[in-house]
Amino acid sequence: MATDNHFIKVKHYLQDLGYDIAYEDPQDEVYIINDEINGIKNLVIDCEYPILVIEQFVCTLVDADADTYQQLLKKNREIVHGAFVLDETGKRVLFRDTLQLENLDLNELEGTLNSLKLLIAEYSSELLEMMHV
Repeated sequence: MATDNHFIKVKHYLQDLGYDIAYEDPQDEVYIINDEINGIKNLVIDCEYPILVIEQFVCTLVDADADTYQQLLKKNREIVHGAFVLDETGKRVLFRDTLQLENLDLNELEGTLNSLKLLIAEYSSELLEMMHV
């Protein structure tokens, strides 16, 4: 299947799931979606054949120590789909998941997005503490 067909399939899945597609770039095969009521804001969905990369900025760590990073790694074990990752600075925490485009289905994409929503709902107070807010 051509990669542009994967891009279109992902768009249909996002629409079926009721997400607001805030930005779409067919050239780079990227979507940015929002569901602010559930904590999803500027979530990037990148069709980098053969994988779908799903990534959202979560928070910036201030004066992070080893305990903070250990807490994030421990939480990764509880996350159903995806994981916390750090950007190249080691200060920005992102949620990231990758899925295979070739056999991607609606349930798989929905599972990842629901995992992010659940993570934000259940772990937001701990994230605020890490940010020293």
